[in-house]
Amino acid sequence: MARLPILRYPDSRLYKKASPVKEIDAHIRMLVANMAETMYAAPGIGLAATQVDIHKQVIVIDVSETRDQLLVLINPEITEREGIQNIDEGCLSVPDVYEPVERAQRIAVSALDAQGKAFSLGAEDLLAVCIQHEMDHLEGKVFVDYLSRLKRTRIRAKMLKQQKKSA
Repeated sequence: MARLPILRYPDSRLYKKASPVKEIDAHIRMLVANMAETMYAAPGIGLAATQVDIHKQVIVIDVSETRDQLLVLINPEITEREGIQNIDEGCLSVPDVYEPVERAQRIAVSALDAQGKAFSLGAEDLLAVCIQHEMDHLEGKVFVDYLSRLKRTRIRAKMLKQQKKSA
């Protein structure tokens, strides 16, 4: 397994829409393993393939305290939304930035697992937020896109400054 480089906002590749996975083969299973290792090492609770510059509909999530309950969502689709919550979100592609975003409190999602088996899942609170956040990445959307223009401009300037410093 390998840790993959995570794209940083405002990288334009974060805005590329992901394609559905046509076949779950050894390559996709290796991608899932590498994404999981990358997410755990970051450390984060979710990672979309778009964030590692692979534009396939693959997400890994683990919101457990013990960090041993990996959830893999391939070609995910939200089938139900209910309620509203507004909690601070962060993102591995936008490090050290946390802002409130309005999301559905409860969702139902259908997807394929890493073996290609279809499943449905009900999620609420943090897991629901995480799934919606990562699915946005697959659509080429970053959580800062929900913020005001002023906040986005400030965050963009902060990220560009950090990138110049580390270069």
